[in-house]
Amino acid sequence: MQAEVMLFVRDVPKSSAFLQQLLGAKSGHGGDEYEMIVDDAGTLLFQLHRVDGDEHGVELREDTPRGAGVLVYVRVDDVRAVFRRAQDMNADIVTQPEYNPLAYHTEFVVRDLDGYGLAIYTRGKH
Repeated sequence: MQAEVMLFVRDVPKSSAFLQQLLGAKSGHGGDEYEMIVDDAGTLLFQLHRVDGDEHGVELREDTPRGAGVLVYVRVDDVRAVFRRAQDMNADIVTQPEYNPLAYHTEFVVRDLDGYGLAIYTRGKH
Protein backbone atom coordinates (compact mmCIF):
# COMPACT_ATOMS: atom_id res chain seq x y z
CA MET A 1 0.00 0.00 0.00
CA GLN A 2 1.16 3.52 -0.70
CA ALA A 3 -0.43 6.92 -0.09
CA GLU A 4 -0.22 9.57 -2.78
CA VAL A 5 -0.78 13.26 -2.13
CA MET A 6 -2.77 15.67 -4.30
CA LEU A 7 -2.42 19.36 -3.49
CA PHE A 8 -5.07 21.77 -4.74
CA VAL A 9 -3.22 24.91 -5.79
CA ARG A 10 -4.02 28.32 -7.25
CA ASP A 11 -1.39 28.19 -10.03
CA VAL A 12 -0.33 24.72 -11.17
CA PRO A 13 2.69 25.80 -13.30
CA LYS A 14 4.10 28.03 -10.53
CA SER A 15 3.58 25.36 -7.87
CA SER A 16 5.19 22.80 -10.16
CA ALA A 17 8.24 25.00 -10.70
CA PHE A 18 8.53 25.61 -6.93
CA LEU A 19 8.47 21.91 -6.05
CA GLN A 20 10.80 20.97 -8.91
CA GLN A 21 13.37 23.54 -7.82
CA LEU A 22 13.06 22.80 -4.10
CA LEU A 23 13.23 19.02 -4.40
CA GLY A 24 15.36 18.66 -7.53
CA ALA A 25 12.38 16.85 -9.08
CA LYS A 26 10.80 17.09 -12.52
CA SER A 27 7.47 17.32 -14.29
CA GLY A 28 5.79 14.04 -15.06
CA HIS A 29 2.76 15.50 -16.83
CA GLY A 30 2.68 19.29 -17.23
CA GLY A 31 -0.28 21.55 -17.76
CA ASP A 32 -2.31 24.41 -16.34
CA GLU A 33 -4.92 22.24 -14.59
CA TYR A 34 -3.01 19.15 -13.44
CA GLU A 35 0.60 18.15 -12.90
CA MET A 36 2.57 15.20 -11.58
CA ILE A 37 5.86 15.86 -9.81
CA VAL A 38 8.22 12.88 -10.08
CA ASP A 39 11.77 12.01 -9.07
CA ASP A 40 14.52 10.87 -11.47
CA ALA A 41 13.22 7.29 -11.34
CA GLY A 42 9.73 8.45 -12.32
CA THR A 43 8.26 7.81 -8.86
CA LEU A 44 5.27 10.04 -8.19
CA LEU A 45 5.94 12.53 -5.40
CA PHE A 46 3.00 14.93 -5.73
CA GLN A 47 -0.07 15.50 -7.82
CA LEU A 48 -1.06 19.14 -8.27
CA HIS A 49 -4.56 20.15 -9.28
CA ARG A 50 -5.99 23.58 -9.93
CA VAL A 51 -8.08 24.73 -6.98
CA ASP A 52 -11.37 24.34 -8.83
CA GLY A 53 -10.93 20.58 -9.23
CA ASP A 54 -14.37 19.70 -7.92
CA GLU A 55 -14.47 16.46 -9.92
CA HIS A 56 -12.58 14.93 -6.99
CA GLY A 57 -15.25 15.87 -4.46
CA VAL A 58 -13.13 18.72 -3.09
CA GLU A 59 -14.73 22.13 -3.15
CA LEU A 60 -12.26 24.91 -2.36
CA ARG A 61 -12.64 28.61 -2.87
CA GLU A 62 -9.70 30.86 -3.59
CA ASP A 63 -9.77 32.10 0.02
CA THR A 64 -9.94 28.62 1.61
CA PRO A 65 -6.86 28.10 3.85
CA ARG A 66 -4.65 25.30 2.57
CA GLY A 67 -3.12 22.53 4.62
CA ALA A 68 -4.84 23.19 7.95
CA GLY A 69 -4.04 20.25 10.19
CA VAL A 70 -1.85 18.45 7.63
CA LEU A 71 1.94 18.32 7.34
CA VAL A 72 3.32 16.46 4.32
CA TYR A 73 6.60 14.64 4.99
CA VAL A 74 9.07 14.34 2.11
CA ARG A 75 12.12 12.11 2.58
CA VAL A 76 15.22 13.32 0.74
CA ASP A 77 18.83 12.14 0.53
CA ASP A 78 20.34 15.40 1.84
CA VAL A 79 18.14 17.56 4.05
CA ARG A 80 20.83 20.27 4.33
CA ALA A 81 21.11 20.63 0.54
CA VAL A 82 17.34 21.03 0.21
CA PHE A 83 17.39 23.56 3.06
CA ARG A 84 20.03 25.60 1.21
CA ARG A 85 17.88 25.51 -1.93
CA ALA A 86 14.89 26.70 0.10
CA GLN A 87 17.00 29.59 1.40
CA ASP A 88 18.23 30.45 -2.11
CA MET A 89 14.61 30.46 -3.31
CA ASN A 90 13.56 32.78 -0.45
CA ALA A 91 10.94 30.16 0.42
CA ASP A 92 8.76 30.50 3.51
CA ILE A 93 10.93 28.48 5.91
CA VAL A 94 9.05 27.70 9.12
CA THR A 95 11.74 25.79 11.05
CA GLN A 96 15.47 25.24 10.73
CA PRO A 97 16.92 21.75 10.21
CA GLU A 98 16.87 19.96 13.54
CA TYR A 99 17.22 16.38 14.71
CA ASN A 100 13.92 14.88 15.89
CA PRO A 101 14.83 12.14 18.40
CA LEU A 102 11.30 10.72 18.42
CA ALA A 103 11.34 10.10 14.66
CA TYR A 104 15.11 9.47 14.32
CA HIS A 105 15.51 11.98 11.52
CA THR A 106 16.63 15.54 10.77
CA GLU A 107 13.87 17.78 9.42
CA PHE A 108 12.85 21.30 8.58
CA VAL A 109 9.48 22.71 7.57
CA VAL A 110 8.83 24.97 4.59
CA ARG A 111 5.54 26.27 3.18
CA ASP A 112 4.81 26.03 -0.51
CA LEU A 113 3.25 28.85 -2.56
CA ASP A 114 -0.25 27.96 -1.31
CA GLY A 115 0.76 27.58 2.33
CA TYR A 116 0.94 23.79 2.52
CA GLY A 117 3.47 22.67 5.13
CA LEU A 118 6.21 20.39 3.81
CA ALA A 119 8.45 18.66 6.35
CA ILE A 120 11.64 17.84 4.49
CA TYR A 121 13.66 15.14 6.23
CA THR A 122 16.56 12.71 6.09
CA ARG A 123 16.83 9.68 8.37
CA GLY A 124 19.41 10.06 11.15
CA LYS A 125 21.36 13.04 12.49
CA HIS A 126 22.57 15.42 9.78
